[in-house]
Amino acid sequence: MTRHEVSPYATVMDDSQLTGRPIVLAGAGPYGGDVEVAEPLVTGNKKWADVDTDICMPAEQFPTKRWWAAFSVALALLGLLVFSLITLFYTGMGIAGVNQPVSWGSFIVNFVFWIGIGHAGTLISAVLYLFRQQWRTGINRAAEAMTLFAVCCAGIFPVIHLGRAWYAYWLIPYPNARGPLWVNFNSPLAWDIFAISTYGLVSLTFWYLGLLPDLATLRDRATHPWRKALYNAMSFGWTGSQRAWRHYESAYMVLAALATPLVFSVHTIVSFDFATSVIPGWHATIFPPYFVIGAIFSGFAMVITLMTFMRGYFGMKHYITLNHMENMAKIIMLTGMLVGFAYITEFFMAWYSGSAWEGFVFKNRAFGPYGWAYAIMFTCNAIIPQLFWVKALRRNTLVLFVVSILVNVGMWFERFVIVVTSLHRDYLPSSWGMYSLTFWDYSILLGSFGLFFTLFLLFVRVLPVVAMSEVKGVMDPQVARGVPRPATNPVTVQGV
Repeated sequence: MTRHEVSPYATVMDDSQLTGRPIVLAGAGPYGGDVEVAEPLVTGNKKWADVDTDICMPAEQFPTKRWWAAFSVALALLGLLVFSLITLFYTGMGIAGVNQPVSWGSFIVNFVFWIGIGHAGTLISAVLYLFRQQWRTGINRAAEAMTLFAVCCAGIFPVIHLGRAWYAYWLIPYPNARGPLWVNFNSPLAWDIFAISTYGLVSLTFWYLGLLPDLATLRDRATHPWRKALYNAMSFGWTGSQRAWRHYESAYMVLAALATPLVFSVHTIVSFDFATSVIPGWHATIFPPYFVIGAIFSGFAMVITLMTFMRGYFGMKHYITLNHMENMAKIIMLTGMLVGFAYITEFFMAWYSGSAWEGFVFKNRAFGPYGWAYAIMFTCNAIIPQLFWVKALRRNTLVLFVVSILVNVGMWFERFVIVVTSLHRDYLPSSWGMYSLTFWDYSILLGSFGLFFTLFLLFVRVLPVVAMSEVKGVMDPQVARGVPRPATNPVTVQGV
């Protein structure tokens, strides 16, 4: 397919013209051979000034009707969360679905789900940065914000699960007058507090450090004195000097190195909540890698959901291109296969162990009263992502959006299956019971999505949703400056 009529710039393309394959410049080599160049990470013939204008626009102008419509829905769901929590604290845990023997219900399911959602942001920001994956620049800022908001949502569920939320401070190890009442440091439930708080703090620092140059850009563009003063304070007086950039790059590298092990350690510690018990179905050494892969899987699915909205709802398709979406789809396909492999391995080990209790638990998961939940989990997590073997589907935004939603539905059911099916039938049939969610369980779950999207929409409204300084660094300098150059020979796109 020839592209000589597209533009005199070899690396200027529109989003719809991207193919995900290298551009071959015929005869452009030093000895008359062909040269392969990557497709641009920013489309639409954007200049550096256009980047500032496009990305700063939501923070500088009055919100659009689309933003108000989305914010109204999110705020309504947040109101539902507040009302449900007030009712729960006033009435008691009896209105929730937890019972005996299923004393861990939807609140623990939601906690593990939201912690998993928060993993993709740090992975995109830290791990892909260390591997010098330049395509991360268009999505890393929103993914980092997603991490922080997901951790906020996750943090409320252990407090709710306590039943008496006003005693949550007892979980903090500090000198007190409660005598023998002290935090059990041998319990993974106590480890969760330190792991999640550390993860949240490092993620917040990493996210805010990346914001400093862009906050300075907002300061320089501000016309109102108080806005200029506010952004100047938030950017810590960033000057953009060579010395400032040198220290910035060094600090960013150190934080990326610190954050990388947290990606793997946090959900590993969350998995210890189950794996260190003696309950069949939980006591498994596969849980740490299984939980980490599942967290990356669900986190990237949520990133695709958010980026689809950013592309279509907020006009960011020139900075979040189809190539970005396809790369994330490939990661979902890979992690989906690993999650499916973990499901099969669990059944194999239950058989290979020769344990009658382990064998019963996994048969009960797949064919017992909650077999329908296991079927949803396996279909959404292990089968549906295999659609992305087809390149056309990886580059179809509607397919990407639907699959990303189904993946997170499947991941929620995965946590539901792990928690409920291992508890509702234990060693004694006389102790068996059933668990079902009540209206308040559903309302708190929906309300947590309201909290998440309310925070995300406020972030879109007041801060740059794309890292301007990093996007400018991956643009073709001649295109970004608007410097004309002669047209090259016809460009062909060849398969890899």
